[in-house]
Amino acid sequence: MTLRLAYRPPYDWAAMLWFLQTHLMKEVEAVEDGSWRRTVVLGRCRGWVSVSHLPQKNALQVTLSTSLTPVLPLLLRRLRDLFDLDAQPQRIAACLAQDPLLAPSLLSHPGLRVPGAFDAFELGVRAIIGQQVTVKAATTVSSRFAAAFGEPCETPFADLTRYTAHPERIAGLTVDDVAPMGIVSAARSRAIIAFANACASGDLRLSAAQAPDEVIKKLVSLPGIGPWTAHYIAMRALRWPDAFPKEDIAIRNNLGGMSSKEAEARSQSWRPWRSYAVMHIWESLAVAKAKKKP
Repeated sequence: MTLRLAYRPPYDWAAMLWFLQTHLMKEVEAVEDGSWRRTVVLGRCRGWVSVSHLPQKNALQVTLSTSLTPVLPLLLRRLRDLFDLDAQPQRIAACLAQDPLLAPSLLSHPGLRVPGAFDAFELGVRAIIGQQVTVKAATTVSSRFAAAFGEPCETPFADLTRYTAHPERIAGLTVDDVAPMGIVSAARSRAIIAFANACASGDLRLSAAQAPDEVIKKLVSLPGIGPWTAHYIAMRALRWPDAFPKEDIAIRNNLGGMSSKEAEARSQSWRPWRSYAVMHIWESLAVAKAKKKP
């Protein structure tokens, strides 16, 4: 089955695809030839989905296995959230372009979106894994995690061979089960298991329908989850446009070496679109880093 999902132009597809490619869980997700695809578990339905860009139509083309037809509305909602298709780029740009720090990125990356999360639990696990390590290292460990605890499956794609691990599966693990994946500490392993238990029990619900401030409070009450991780999860899994991980060292350095308190104050003019400001800063830093490579 193939259909289209429309968006408000402009849309920086290249930046979205690059972000997803550098943050994916191998065997569960893949990016190839300008398309993103992944395995899907929604309720009792299992299958796969592939998404590509139709720039002349201001839309994304979605191809999915027929096994997912019973959950089509939910699947499409997940995709709209993941690809941030309901964003209002003109309105966001009008606010952020007033800041000279962000203006160059807004010109070079019009329509930059905030990548969401197809699976909020999966995103949370990756966020915990990614604390204080490089994006590349986090992606490597996350992929090992998926390979160890995800369920094997068959798809038409050689690079999609597992379904993502569900909260109940991870909640039943021990630190000794998790540590061999390359998790940097026992405390980090315990944080992942505690997060899984909170999600599996229903004590923690990660959806755009939840109040971000309340979810952030619950997240930081869990062992091993601090404000940075909580705001990152809020930005992507809760679709909160005003999340701001003020502890982010890259953001603080980009702001001239500010403290987290100073960065919070500096960000006030970006409200209510601070998540988009964060993406523009990260994108600018990624571009600058790429230019330095020989």
